[in-house]
Amino acid sequence: MDTINEEVRSEMEQIAANKLITRDHISSVVTRQRERLMQLLYAPMQRITALISQIAHTSEQPLGDRSSLDALLKEVFSSVPYAKYLYIMNRDGVQFSSSMSCEGLIAEHCGRDRSDRPYMREALSVANYLDRSRETCYQQWPYLGDHTQAVDFLLCEAYISQNALRPSMTATYFLRDPKGTHIGFLGADFALRDLPPIEGLYENRRRSWHFSPATQRDQVRQASRLDREINTVISVLEELITFRGVYHVKIHFSSSQTVLWQMNDPYQYRILGVTDLLDPDSCLAYPNCPYPEQVAIRPKDIRFVLERMEALRRSDNPIYLRSFSLNIFNGLVGTSFLSDDSYYIPYDDFLKSDCFG
Repeated sequence: MDTINEEVRSEMEQIAANKLITRDHISSVVTRQRERLMQLLYAPMQRITALISQIAHTSEQPLGDRSSLDALLKEVFSSVPYAKYLYIMNRDGVQFSSSMSCEGLIAEHCGRDRSDRPYMREALSVANYLDRSRETCYQQWPYLGDHTQAVDFLLCEAYISQNALRPSMTATYFLRDPKGTHIGFLGADFALRDLPPIEGLYENRRRSWHFSPATQRDQVRQASRLDREINTVISVLEELITFRGVYHVKIHFSSSQTVLWQMNDPYQYRILGVTDLLDPDSCLAYPNCPYPEQVAIRPKDIRFVLERMEALRRSDNPIYLRSFSLNIFNGLVGTSFLSDDSYYIPYDDFLKSDCFG
C-alpha cells in the first residue's frame, strides 16, 4: 500500500510540475487541475489569514481597521499566484475591505454584498453547518497532495462572473479570532484564462452517441436545456475559442450537444454533452492557447457572433434555427433550420440583421 501511495504521490507531483502529459476523461482532468490549484493557493492564503487575525486582535472591530486591512492586502497580493482580486468579507459575505488587484486598490468594492454569489452560497452554507457541528465539519475538509488537510479552505466550482461574463473561480478562507470563532472570509478571485496551463488534451474516448429528440418526431419546437441556459453556453464557448484553442464549433440545439475541434489535436473532434458545456469547470480540461493570427474573425467579435446565434434561435419565426457552426479560420457561420434550409455565411454578414432576407 505504501508503494502505491508513493507512486500516486509521485504522479501528482509531476502533474503539478507540468512534467507529465496525461490524457484522460474530461472530469478527471478537471479534478486534477482543481487539486493542483488548491495545492498552490492554500499555503499563501493561510499565511494571509494569520496576518489578518493579528490585525483583528488589536482592534475593537471584529475584523480590524479597514485601512490596516487594505494596506495588508496591498502588501501580500503578489503572494497569491494568478489572483485577479483579493478582498476580505465579514461573516455574512459583505465585503469589508477594498479589493486589491494588479491595478491597485478598488475602494468602491467595499460594502459589496457577495452573499448570493455562487462561491459565497457554498461558503456560507459550510459556515452555518460548522457553527452547529464543528468537529464533524472538520472531517469534510479536503486533503492536498502532500496529505495536508486544507482546513477552512474552499475552492468553489467555476462560474460565470457577473461583470466580465467570463468563466471564473473563487477561493475562500475562513477567518477566525484567537478563540477560533469564525469572523469572516478572505476571498481570492481568478479568471480561468489566467490560470496555469495544462499539457495535452483529455483522451477522446471512442463510443457510440445516439440522440433522438422529440422535436425531430413531432416537429413541435421545444426549449432544450441548452436554450434555457444559453448565457452560460455563450461565455463558455467564448472562453474555449478565444483562450483554449477551439477553432471550430458546431451546436445541435435539439439534442443539446456541441462538437468541438481544438488546435492541439485538430484531426479529432470532441463531443460535449450539455452537462459539460454548462459547467465552466470544463474549460480547465483544455490547454491555454493563444488566439491565432491567421484567422478571419477577430477575438472581440466571437461573443457578438454567439449572441447573434442566440437571437436567431429565440426568434418567433416557426422556421427556427436547429444547428449552428463557426470556424474562426475561414470566418464562416453555418446554420440549418427546421425547413432543412442550410446557409454558410461570412461572419460579418451573419451579424447583419437582414442576412437571411
